[in-house]
Amino acid sequence: MTVKKGLATAADQDPEFSNQELENATDALKIGWVIKSFQLDQTIADNEVLSTSQKNDLKDAINNVQYLNVGRIIGDIIRHTTSVLDGSIVPDDSGLPNPDPTTFIELVSQALSVKTLIPQLYGISASNKNRDLDDHFGTLNRKFQTTEDSSEPVFDRMRSAIQFIVDANLSSETDLETAYDNLKNFIDSVRADSTDFQQTLDNFGTAVATAHTNFNNALNSEPNLSKRNLLSDAEQEITTQLNLENSNITSLETYLKTLSNSLQYSGLAADTDVRTLFQRIARNTAWKTYFTDYEENIESINPVYNTIEDSAKAPLIDKIYADAGLPDVLDSIDLSAVAAKAKRDNRIDTAGFDTLTDEQVITKSCQQLNIDTVNRSIYFQSESLLDNMNTEDKEKIARLIDLNQSANTNS
Repeated sequence: MTVKKGLATAADQDPEFSNQELENATDALKIGWVIKSFQLDQTIADNEVLSTSQKNDLKDAINNVQYLNVGRIIGDIIRHTTSVLDGSIVPDDSGLPNPDPTTFIELVSQALSVKTLIPQLYGISASNKNRDLDDHFGTLNRKFQTTEDSSEPVFDRMRSAIQFIVDANLSSETDLETAYDNLKNFIDSVRADSTDFQQTLDNFGTAVATAHTNFNNALNSEPNLSKRNLLSDAEQEITTQLNLENSNITSLETYLKTLSNSLQYSGLAADTDVRTLFQRIARNTAWKTYFTDYEENIESINPVYNTIEDSAKAPLIDKIYADAGLPDVLDSIDLSAVAAKAKRDNRIDTAGFDTLTDEQVITKSCQQLNIDTVNRSIYFQSESLLDNMNTEDKEKIARLIDLNQSANTNS
């Protein structure tokens, strides 16, 4: 069902999805050395002279103390979410001269399909497979700006820690800002016709890395140490989320195809001929077992035996037991009825029972079921045998419920 109110007005317009709100949130982090760190990160990203490998080498060199390199963290967040929104996060492997680019709406649709298929195939929520919607788009969905509990959001924790460290007026922070500026200014000065600037670039990069180390060491005691640890934890949390989203989104199409195929295999297996074909040619052990055991498991499925919780099992057994007209023998003194019930019990070998009296049938049945008959009257034997068979009737129902639950449980 689709809400129609407002749709006609919006239908001929684009939603204009944007990460501007996220950018605004990261602006609050740009205080102290972080301002210079962000400016440097942008300068490296925007420079048209440095090659991609030079940029990557430089970024790696100055990322020696990752939690202090907040400018890169902010840059990575913005670049990541921009690539999600414009679809460029998914590499084009088609080899076509003018391929159709992946769109954000396609990514969301695929992620939603994955979220829907996982419970059907695995019997667990998508979040248990790290494939929920926020495992793909959490950064865009205010993951770092809000929390679902009383804990402080990541960005708020980072800002308070950064502000605390800035307020400490450490000389090592000033030195780091100077190193940032020196590297930034040098990159800005490099021209396309420049030569032999690599050594100078490396020297300025090394100066930044050294300043990172010195600043880190200056934060090695309280009260700054707690803030340093807080920033480090936040950096790891952000990096983990970005890596998860990148991995999930870039593999979305392949993963969705795998899930869709698996659902189709299980659906086609309902046909006996197709199932036989699949069983004979499947080389994967798990699928071969699925196809081989399919008929047995499908026969075990009965909605009558459905129960959600163990606490509901006993009442369900009693209901099915009564609905089946059980117990069918009410009086253990009725030896003929007890003997007749024993002959219907598939646990008892009834060979030769036709020539036996009811008393003899009861005694031999007790012996087969390991019910003590020594010095026991025939009526005691009959009562014990009837109790045993009535219990077995209930246990049969319990086994059917377990088989039904097993066949209906993803494994």
